[in-house]
Amino acid sequence: MTLPPIGILATGTYIPAPRMTGAEIAAASGLPRAVVEEKLGILEKPVPGPHDHPCQMGAWAAERALAKAGVSALDVDAIISISEEHKERPLMVSGIKIQQLIGARNAWAVDVAQRCCTTLAALKLAKGLMQSDPALRTVLLAGGYRNGDLIDFTNPRVSFMYNLAAAGGALLLRRGHERNALLGSSLISDGDFADDVNVPAGGTVRPLRPEDVGTGAAMLEVNDVEGMKARLAERSHANFMRVIREAVERSGAAVGDVGYLALLHMKRSAHHATLAELGLAERQSYYLERYGHIGQLDPILSVELAEQDGRLRGGALVVMASAGVSYAWGAQAVRWG
Repeated sequence: MTLPPIGILATGTYIPAPRMTGAEIAAASGLPRAVVEEKLGILEKPVPGPHDHPCQMGAWAAERALAKAGVSALDVDAIISISEEHKERPLMVSGIKIQQLIGARNAWAVDVAQRCCTTLAALKLAKGLMQSDPALRTVLLAGGYRNGDLIDFTNPRVSFMYNLAAAGGALLLRRGHERNALLGSSLISDGDFADDVNVPAGGTVRPLRPEDVGTGAAMLEVNDVEGMKARLAERSHANFMRVIREAVERSGAAVGDVGYLALLHMKRSAHHATLAELGLAERQSYYLERYGHIGQLDPILSVELAEQDGRLRGGALVVMASAGVSYAWGAQAVRWG
């Protein structure tokens, strides 16, 4: 039995207008400006305005994707939310909120969460669902991200997350669509990192108390800095390269066939080292130094920027790749055009 292709009809992004500059991050953190801009690779990043809430930003990105594809929200069969857990309100279903905001009355909705690998996990799930269920012709992945709210710039333990920003992103998928077809994918998660990065207060282990509000207890924290560093040094790069190679190989291709790599924002040196190891030129990716890290939405933004900049040629093998705390690594190959 031949499975139908699943293709990307359109991407959509929403980027808030306010910006935090590298100089402002340096002033807030006490780091030298050169370290922020050159080592961490942050010239500026979008930060939320008063109405830029995660589900709302995801809805705005979704509306842009729908408009680009010429598809009505009423034609969407399912919505997979890729919004972050830090959102408008606790215990809300982000996908159903996005459904409400865009008027997708004929869809059902569900949330997926895997930190910065959420988009890649959602693509894998969406492809499988759409190939197994003929009723799912059009599926929307959409969500928003503003975990930058949870960063204390005076806490050096979270300095690798000073790049966290705000934005919305969306991908519109169509069953039987041969253009921008989803190919192979790969995902890895490692439970040894499960407790390393979190917000200490606000769950059942430590309920949020009035005195926690505005303190480090309500912000992102790293619980085992040295242990996490040691484990990451041992496993992270190897796992990242593994998921990229597996996604390519499962597409019936070789790493040398990759035409564009849509990466998450990372340290400048790590970005260049990743391209070098894969034999890619700088123009075969996009360094998000003016966007920072918008979590799971980075690969969507990278693809959209590359398309606008003429970096995606018809038939190119595109790999979307990311990694996220807890810890997960993921990659999705796409035959573009």
